[in-house]
Amino acid sequence: MADDRPASVFFFAPFVSSTMVIEPGWIDYNGHLNMAYYHVLFDRAVDEAFGVVGLGPDYMESGRGTTFAAEVHVRYRRELVLEDPVRVTLQLIGFDEKRIHFYSEIRHATEGWVAATSENLSLHVDPATRRVAPFPDDIQANLGVMLGSHARLPRPEDLGRVIGIPARGHPRPDMAFAVAGARVRH
Repeated sequence: MADDRPASVFFFAPFVSSTMVIEPGWIDYNGHLNMAYYHVLFDRAVDEAFGVVGLGPDYMESGRGTTFAAEVHVRYRRELVLEDPVRVTLQLIGFDEKRIHFYSEIRHATEGWVAATSENLSLHVDPATRRVAPFPDDIQANLGVMLGSHARLPRPEDLGRVIGIPARGHPRPDMAFAVAGARVRH
């Protein structure tokens, strides 16, 4: 009798992408990686990680679903230049029936330092309707295995950061924003 159970999925914690190289056209006039290409590196790693879960290009082509980015928060920590090989780590933070919350770091592939971090929320979408839809049971099961593996990792320090300029030394909130010494009226 054939075994009809789905194959179990194994995940490293965190997921680590293949080594990637920076392309010459990605270097900007400052002599370092243009900010847009940090996103390209993150996106390529997400494709690799999501492929392991079953959400790769074959999944989209099958018509079962796809994922769309809903929110991304990138923090640039250190410059990358043309000669820097990189790898991206990905940690699944959580998921529900329609969403995936994950955190990634671009790291120098040989020296290990962090160049950038990215916190993301992606939505599962039905490609026929282009509306948010529940993950199929097999994908939810795979995400559950991945989350179980990644739940043992420490909470990333950059997770949940808020962008803003702290109002240091200002007694009143309306005094926090000034342009050339003048108060800005709201």
